Amino acid sequence: MAYALNGRHRSGARSGFSLGWAAVLLFSLPAAAGAQQAADYFRQNCAGCHTIGGGRLVGPDLKDVTQRKDRAWLAKFLQNPKAVIDSGDAYARQILQEARGVIMPTLPGMTAGRAGELLDYLEAESKGGAAQAAAPAISDRPFTPQEVALGRDLFLGTRPLGSGGPACASCHTLGTLGGLGGGRLGPDLTRVYERLGGRQAVGAWLSAPATPTMQTLFKSRPLRPEEIGPLLAAFEDAASQAPAPAGPSAGFLLLGFGGLALGLAGLQLGWRRRFTAVRRPLVEGRKRGDA
Repeated sequence: MAYALNGRHRSGARSGFSLGWAAVLLFSLPAAAGAQQAADYFRQNCAGCHTIGGGRLVGPDLKDVTQRKDRAWLAKFLQNPKAVIDSGDAYARQILQEARGVIMPTLPGMTAGRAGELLDYLEAESKGGAAQAAAPAISDRPFTPQEVALGRDLFLGTRPLGSGGPACASCHTLGTLGGLGGGRLGPDLTRVYERLGGRQAVGAWLSAPATPTMQTLFKSRPLRPEEIGPLLAAFEDAASQAPAPAGPSAGFLLLGFGGLALGLAGLQLGWRRRFTAVRRPLVEGRKRGDA
Protein backbone atom coordinates (compact mmCIF):
# COMPACT_ATOMS: atom_id res chain seq x y z
CA MET A 1 0.00 0.00 0.00
CA ALA A 2 2.80 2.42 0.89
CA TYR A 3 4.57 1.54 -2.36
CA ALA A 4 1.40 2.11 -4.33
CA LEU A 5 0.79 5.45 -2.70
CA ASN A 6 4.41 6.42 -3.21
CA GLY A 7 4.22 5.35 -6.83
CA ARG A 8 1.09 7.37 -7.38
CA HIS A 9 2.74 10.35 -5.73
CA ARG A 10 5.76 10.12 -8.00
CA SER A 11 3.59 9.62 -11.04
CA GLY A 12 1.52 12.68 -10.12
CA ALA A 13 4.65 14.71 -9.51
CA ARG A 14 6.03 13.74 -12.91
CA SER A 15 2.74 14.61 -14.57
CA GLY A 16 2.64 17.99 -12.82
CA PHE A 17 6.24 18.66 -13.81
CA SER A 18 5.52 17.80 -17.45
CA LEU A 19 2.41 19.94 -17.52
CA GLY A 20 4.39 22.82 -16.02
CA TRP A 21 7.06 22.62 -18.70
CA ALA A 22 4.39 22.28 -21.37
CA ALA A 23 2.76 25.48 -20.11
CA VAL A 24 6.11 27.28 -20.13
CA LEU A 25 6.79 26.18 -23.70
CA LEU A 26 3.23 27.01 -24.77
CA PHE A 27 3.46 30.59 -23.58
CA SER A 28 7.10 31.19 -24.52
CA LEU A 29 6.88 29.95 -28.09
CA PRO A 30 4.60 32.78 -29.34
CA ALA A 31 6.86 35.36 -27.72
CA ALA A 32 9.97 33.82 -29.26
CA ALA A 33 8.27 33.58 -32.65
CA GLY A 34 7.17 37.22 -32.41
CA ALA A 35 10.70 38.33 -31.56
CA GLN A 36 12.13 36.41 -34.51
CA GLN A 37 9.52 37.86 -36.85
CA ALA A 38 10.33 41.37 -35.61
CA ALA A 39 14.05 40.73 -36.15
CA ASP A 40 13.43 39.49 -39.69
CA TYR A 41 11.12 42.41 -40.40
CA PHE A 42 13.73 44.90 -39.19
CA ARG A 43 16.42 43.29 -41.31
CA GLN A 44 14.27 43.33 -44.45
CA ASN A 45 12.60 46.74 -44.09
CA CYS A 46 14.58 48.93 -41.68
CA ALA A 47 18.27 47.98 -41.79
CA GLY A 48 18.87 49.89 -45.01
CA CYS A 49 18.31 53.20 -43.20
CA HIS A 50 18.73 52.48 -39.48
CA THR A 51 21.01 50.67 -37.05
CA ILE A 52 20.55 49.74 -33.40
CA GLY A 53 23.70 51.08 -31.81
CA GLY A 54 25.73 51.21 -35.01
CA GLY A 55 25.43 54.92 -35.72
CA ARG A 56 23.30 57.05 -37.99
CA LEU A 57 22.63 56.11 -41.61
CA VAL A 58 19.88 57.79 -43.65
CA GLY A 59 17.66 57.68 -40.58
CA PRO A 60 18.61 57.93 -36.91
CA ASP A 61 20.24 55.21 -34.81
CA LEU A 62 17.32 53.47 -33.08
CA LYS A 63 19.16 52.40 -29.94
CA ASP A 64 17.07 53.52 -26.94
CA VAL A 65 14.53 55.17 -29.26
CA THR A 66 11.70 54.36 -26.82
CA GLN A 67 13.49 56.48 -24.25
CA ARG A 68 13.59 59.46 -26.59
CA LYS A 69 9.90 59.35 -27.55
CA ASP A 70 6.85 57.62 -26.09
CA ARG A 71 5.66 54.36 -27.63
CA ALA A 72 2.25 55.73 -28.69
CA TRP A 73 3.90 58.40 -30.84
CA LEU A 74 6.43 55.94 -32.26
CA ALA A 75 3.73 53.42 -33.15
CA LYS A 76 1.72 56.12 -34.92
CA PHE A 77 4.79 57.30 -36.83
CA LEU A 78 5.73 53.76 -37.89
CA GLN A 79 2.28 53.20 -39.37
CA ASN A 80 2.25 56.39 -41.48
CA PRO A 81 5.39 58.58 -41.30
CA LYS A 82 4.27 61.05 -43.97
CA ALA A 83 0.95 61.73 -42.25
CA VAL A 84 2.73 62.59 -38.99
CA ILE A 85 5.19 64.85 -40.82
CA ASP A 86 2.40 66.57 -42.77
CA SER A 87 0.52 67.21 -39.52
CA GLY A 88 3.25 69.67 -38.56
CA ASP A 89 4.60 67.59 -35.66
CA ALA A 90 7.81 69.28 -34.52
CA TYR A 91 9.71 66.09 -33.71
CA ALA A 92 8.78 64.51 -37.06
CA ARG A 93 9.95 67.66 -38.84
CA GLN A 94 13.25 67.46 -36.99
CA ILE A 95 13.70 63.86 -38.12
CA LEU A 96 12.97 64.89 -41.72
CA GLN A 97 15.51 67.72 -41.57
CA GLU A 98 18.22 65.45 -40.14
CA ALA A 99 17.47 62.94 -42.91
CA ARG A 100 18.12 65.65 -45.56
CA GLY A 101 14.50 65.65 -46.65
CA VAL A 102 14.26 61.89 -47.21
CA ILE A 103 10.79 60.83 -46.05
CA MET A 104 10.54 57.41 -44.47
CA PRO A 105 8.22 55.24 -46.63
CA THR A 106 5.16 53.53 -45.22
CA LEU A 107 6.46 50.04 -44.50
CA PRO A 108 4.62 47.00 -45.94
CA GLY A 109 2.33 45.21 -43.53
CA MET A 110 2.85 47.78 -40.79
CA THR A 111 -0.07 47.56 -38.36
CA ALA A 112 -0.46 48.65 -34.74
CA GLY A 113 0.40 45.10 -33.65
CA ARG A 114 3.47 44.92 -35.87
CA ALA A 115 4.61 48.34 -34.63
CA GLY A 116 4.34 47.12 -31.03
CA GLU A 117 6.39 43.99 -31.80
CA LEU A 118 9.02 46.10 -33.55
CA LEU A 119 9.28 48.49 -30.60
CA ASP A 120 9.64 45.51 -28.24
CA TYR A 121 12.47 44.26 -30.44
CA LEU A 122 14.19 47.65 -30.42
CA GLU A 123 13.96 47.84 -26.63
CA ALA A 124 15.40 44.35 -26.21
CA GLU A 125 18.24 44.93 -28.69
CA SER A 126 19.06 48.31 -27.14
CA LYS A 127 19.92 46.55 -23.87
CA GLY A 128 22.61 44.47 -25.56
CA GLY A 129 25.35 47.06 -25.12
CA ALA A 130 27.24 46.43 -28.37
CA ALA A 131 25.68 47.27 -31.71
CA GLN A 132 23.04 44.62 -32.33
CA ALA A 133 22.11 45.72 -35.85
CA ALA A 134 25.01 47.68 -37.26
CA ALA A 135 25.43 48.73 -40.86
CA PRO A 136 27.43 46.44 -43.16
CA ALA A 137 31.10 47.31 -43.27
CA ILE A 138 31.89 49.55 -46.25
CA SER A 139 35.53 50.35 -46.90
CA ASP A 140 36.50 54.03 -46.99
CA ARG A 141 39.49 53.52 -49.28
CA PRO A 142 39.54 55.28 -52.68
CA PHE A 143 37.92 53.29 -55.47
CA THR A 144 40.00 52.21 -58.45
CA PRO A 145 39.18 53.02 -62.11
CA GLN A 146 38.48 49.31 -62.60
CA GLU A 147 35.84 49.39 -59.86
CA VAL A 148 34.26 52.48 -61.40
CA ALA A 149 34.09 50.73 -64.79
CA LEU A 150 32.62 47.58 -63.25
CA GLY A 151 30.04 49.63 -61.35
CA ARG A 152 28.99 51.40 -64.53
CA ASP A 153 28.60 48.05 -66.32
CA LEU A 154 26.46 46.72 -63.45
CA PHE A 155 24.37 49.90 -63.47
CA LEU A 156 23.76 49.69 -67.22
CA GLY A 157 23.21 45.93 -67.24
CA THR A 158 26.02 45.18 -69.68
CA ARG A 159 27.23 42.96 -66.83
CA PRO A 160 24.19 41.19 -65.26
CA LEU A 161 23.70 41.24 -61.50
CA GLY A 162 24.63 37.93 -59.93
CA SER A 163 21.26 37.25 -58.30
CA GLY A 164 19.30 38.10 -61.43
CA GLY A 165 17.95 41.50 -60.37
CA PRO A 166 17.17 44.18 -62.97
CA ALA A 167 19.83 46.69 -63.98
CA CYS A 168 19.73 50.04 -62.20
CA ALA A 169 19.42 51.84 -65.54
CA SER A 170 15.98 50.28 -66.00
CA CYS A 171 14.60 52.85 -63.55
CA HIS A 172 17.41 55.32 -62.78
CA THR A 173 19.83 57.57 -64.57
CA LEU A 174 23.35 58.67 -63.72
CA GLY A 175 25.21 61.77 -64.88
CA THR A 176 28.07 59.85 -66.51
CA LEU A 177 26.02 57.38 -68.56
CA GLY A 178 25.72 59.18 -71.88
CA GLY A 179 23.47 57.78 -74.60
CA LEU A 180 19.86 57.63 -73.48
CA GLY A 181 20.87 58.31 -69.88
CA GLY A 182 18.89 55.51 -68.20
CA GLY A 183 15.31 55.26 -66.97
CA ARG A 184 13.10 57.92 -65.40
CA LEU A 185 10.83 55.81 -63.18
CA GLY A 186 13.15 56.24 -60.17
CA PRO A 187 15.17 59.26 -59.04
CA ASP A 188 18.38 60.46 -60.68
CA LEU A 189 21.26 58.89 -58.70
CA THR A 190 23.94 61.38 -59.71
CA ARG A 191 23.81 63.02 -56.28
CA VAL A 192 22.56 60.12 -54.22
CA TYR A 193 25.53 60.54 -51.83
CA GLU A 194 24.34 64.02 -50.93
CA ARG A 195 20.73 62.91 -50.43
CA LEU A 196 21.44 59.86 -48.29
CA GLY A 197 24.52 61.03 -46.43
CA GLY A 198 27.64 59.42 -47.86
CA ARG A 199 29.16 56.09 -48.81
CA GLN A 200 28.22 54.18 -45.65
CA ALA A 201 24.56 55.19 -45.80
CA VAL A 202 24.19 54.44 -49.52
CA GLY A 203 25.93 51.09 -49.09
CA ALA A 204 23.58 50.12 -46.26
CA TRP A 205 20.57 51.15 -48.33
CA LEU A 206 21.74 49.04 -51.29
CA SER A 207 22.12 46.02 -49.02
CA ALA A 208 18.48 46.29 -47.87
CA PRO A 209 16.39 48.75 -49.95
CA ALA A 210 13.39 50.00 -47.99
CA THR A 211 11.10 51.38 -50.69
CA PRO A 212 8.19 49.14 -51.81
CA THR A 213 9.27 49.12 -55.47
CA MET A 214 12.86 48.17 -54.68
CA GLN A 215 11.72 45.52 -52.20
CA THR A 216 9.49 43.93 -54.82
CA LEU A 217 12.38 43.76 -57.27
CA PHE A 218 15.23 42.78 -54.95
CA LYS A 219 13.79 40.96 -51.92
CA SER A 220 14.39 37.55 -53.49
CA ARG A 221 17.28 38.76 -55.70
CA PRO A 222 19.43 40.98 -53.46
CA LEU A 223 22.60 42.69 -54.55
CA ARG A 224 25.69 40.70 -53.67
CA PRO A 225 28.32 42.25 -51.37
CA GLU A 226 30.89 42.25 -54.18
CA GLU A 227 28.50 44.29 -56.36
CA ILE A 228 27.74 47.02 -53.85
CA GLY A 229 31.30 48.40 -53.81
CA PRO A 230 31.55 48.90 -57.59
CA LEU A 231 28.11 50.53 -57.70
CA LEU A 232 29.23 52.93 -54.98
CA ALA A 233 32.34 53.64 -57.06
CA ALA A 234 30.14 54.54 -60.05
CA PHE A 235 28.01 56.84 -57.86
CA GLU A 236 31.08 58.61 -56.48
CA ASP A 237 32.52 59.04 -59.94
CA ALA A 238 29.25 60.49 -61.25
CA ALA A 239 28.99 62.89 -58.31
CA SER A 240 32.55 64.13 -58.86
CA GLN A 241 32.00 64.78 -62.57
CA ALA A 242 28.45 66.12 -62.66
CA PRO A 243 27.91 69.38 -60.74
CA ALA A 244 24.17 69.24 -61.37
CA PRO A 245 21.64 66.41 -61.64
CA ALA A 246 21.52 64.88 -65.08
CA GLY A 247 18.70 66.15 -67.28
CA PRO A 248 17.31 64.53 -70.41
CA SER A 249 20.25 63.68 -72.65
CA ALA A 250 20.68 65.02 -76.19
CA GLY A 251 20.50 61.46 -77.51
CA PHE A 252 17.14 60.95 -75.86
CA LEU A 253 15.76 64.18 -77.34
CA LEU A 254 17.10 63.38 -80.82
CA LEU A 255 15.58 59.92 -80.65
CA GLY A 256 12.24 61.42 -79.64
CA PHE A 257 12.21 63.93 -82.49
CA GLY A 258 13.38 61.25 -84.92
CA GLY A 259 10.58 58.92 -83.85
CA LEU A 260 8.04 61.71 -84.23
CA ALA A 261 9.27 62.51 -87.74
CA LEU A 262 9.13 58.87 -88.79
CA GLY A 263 5.63 58.54 -87.37
CA LEU A 264 4.38 61.58 -89.28
CA ALA A 265 6.00 60.33 -92.48
CA GLY A 266 4.31 56.95 -92.06
CA LEU A 267 0.92 58.57 -91.52
CA GLN A 268 1.40 60.74 -94.60
CA LEU A 269 2.34 57.78 -96.75
CA GLY A 270 -0.57 55.70 -95.51
CA TRP A 271 -3.06 58.51 -96.07
CA ARG A 272 -1.85 59.13 -99.63
CA ARG A 273 -2.30 55.49 -100.55
CA ARG A 274 -5.75 55.45 -98.97
CA PHE A 275 -6.78 58.54 -100.95
CA THR A 276 -5.50 57.02 -104.21
CA ALA A 277 -7.23 53.71 -103.56
CA VAL A 278 -10.58 55.48 -103.14
CA ARG A 279 -10.24 57.97 -105.99
CA ARG A 280 -8.91 55.66 -108.74
CA PRO A 281 -12.02 53.44 -109.10
CA LEU A 282 -14.23 56.52 -109.27
CA VAL A 283 -12.15 58.07 -112.06
CA GLU A 284 -11.93 54.85 -114.03
CA GLY A 285 -15.68 54.29 -113.67
CA ARG A 286 -16.42 57.75 -115.05
CA LYS A 287 -14.10 57.14 -118.03
CA ARG A 288 -15.90 53.90 -118.87
CA GLY A 289 -19.28 55.70 -118.65
CA ASP A 290 -18.15 58.46 -121.02
CA ALA A 291 -16.93 55.91 -123.50
